[in-house]
Amino acid sequence: MPKTVIIHLLDRLKEIGITDIFGVPGDYAFPVNDAICNDSELKWIGCCNELNGSFAADGYARIKGCSALCTTYGVGELSALNGIAGAYAEHLPIFHIVGMPKNSILQGHNIMHHTLGNGEFDLFYKMTQPVVCASSILTPDNAASEIERLIDAALTKKMPVYIGIPADFALMELGCTTPQPQAKPKSNPETLATVSQLISDKINNAVSPVAMVGTLISRYNLQSETQHIIEKAGLPFTSMFMGKGTLSEQHPNFIGIYNGHILAEDVCEIVENSDLVVSFGTIRSDINTGAFTVKIDPVGEISIHPDHVHIGHAIYENVLISDVIKALAPLITQKELNAAHEVISLGDPKGAPEDEITPESLYPRIEKFFRSGDIIIAETGTASMGLVTAKLPEGTTFYNQTLWGSIGWATPAAFGAAMADPDRRVILITGEGAHQLTVQEISQFGRFGLKPVIICLNNDGYLIERMLCEDPYIYYNDLAQWNYSKLPQAFGMTDWFSAKVLNNQELDDALKKAATADCGVYIEIVTDKMAASEMAVALNQIVFKGGGWKE
Repeated sequence: MPKTVIIHLLDRLKEIGITDIFGVPGDYAFPVNDAICNDSELKWIGCCNELNGSFAADGYARIKGCSALCTTYGVGELSALNGIAGAYAEHLPIFHIVGMPKNSILQGHNIMHHTLGNGEFDLFYKMTQPVVCASSILTPDNAASEIERLIDAALTKKMPVYIGIPADFALMELGCTTPQPQAKPKSNPETLATVSQLISDKINNAVSPVAMVGTLISRYNLQSETQHIIEKAGLPFTSMFMGKGTLSEQHPNFIGIYNGHILAEDVCEIVENSDLVVSFGTIRSDINTGAFTVKIDPVGEISIHPDHVHIGHAIYENVLISDVIKALAPLITQKELNAAHEVISLGDPKGAPEDEITPESLYPRIEKFFRSGDIIIAETGTASMGLVTAKLPEGTTFYNQTLWGSIGWATPAAFGAAMADPDRRVILITGEGAHQLTVQEISQFGRFGLKPVIICLNNDGYLIERMLCEDPYIYYNDLAQWNYSKLPQAFGMTDWFSAKVLNNQELDDALKKAATADCGVYIEIVTDKMAASEMAVALNQIVFKGGGWKE
């Protein structure tokens, strides 16, 4: 049967592994919404708002490699733009499908709802350009080729793309069914040979080399290849905060998380005294580097990026990260790890059972609660900073929006991750401030029969802001106080286990019940207003004693 534009797009998304599409319906997008809901191989995941939908698509893409989001024109796509920008910054392919007014309306420059009333219909398309790697408005004639171009761009660059579809064009038959062949990006063979030989020679000849594994290794699905190089070369390896859990933290070569000079001095000493640091797909943002306190001599560092490599001060362009890593393995000399480094976990919880909950009693308990196979989504800020040096069990993945750092990301991202892999336990760890921004999305867990563990830290305000601003008790850091532990019931999840805990014993009891619960779990943990983790305290000291993030 002849294919319409929207049916062809959805078929191609299914072929690359997308089975769920997040979004909020709208009249301009009805042809797209209808086609999704009428496709037995796809599931429409209606979200509470478009921002939540974009964050959910972000979480889904972290697990499955890519995702799709559908919004209506103007009001819908702009609400989602923050989440799309976060996916761009953190290298996550999201196919953002925007239902547009009919082409006849676009050409007639009519004054329509969801517009600025000026007859211009390309304004929002232009707004999204800085935060997508490719974009197009589909027509029956260009759809076949443009869809291939957009898919190739998203999966190659690991970034979002924008797909506008006028409502009438969505239902029209494809004018051309044979797409133009797409030129795949390739490494320059001579440069690749030079780079791989240089890197292997440096690794083979180094006395005390160290590998640093970044989050881009998981984005490009290169974990096994990178681990093979590390094992063959006998390299100790570390990760920064953003790359936490990319490779197993139970591996004998793992030495702990490197966060500059604000945490884990033993790891800092190993990394900075090394004569060669090989960085695999790391991103050197402020939070990821412990407020730029890393001290690695660039002369003694190799940095492998998605499309180029730094060796010392030299830059080699047009070499792809997957090609470089795959070319390295045969050139590496087999060596044994000199000596395993004992990774110091968070240790035993502090405090008596009747004592109030502190960072020293809280985070070690959470660490012990983790189990193999968990998906951990931790909100940016103090909720996640206490877990930087927690040692993850085998097969556990840890996600934090370290670079973009949008408040409220974690709650819908956890929902998206749970939809991507419903057989794994999802643990959401969030502060109540971030939770308030997107909290309604927890209702989706109940709607789709998912059973997460939600840990909400209630410290009476924006703690990370208190740690970073001049007056921690200034009014703008205060929040309306909610009965957080009653939220599941209010959102219809009456079968969930919910608890509000005020001391260590209550926390132990709640976690013990959560570990065996065959239902969703929501635990509200009340702490002091200024009960901050070691990392948050260190950042506070840097900001107020060191003249800011970076001079």
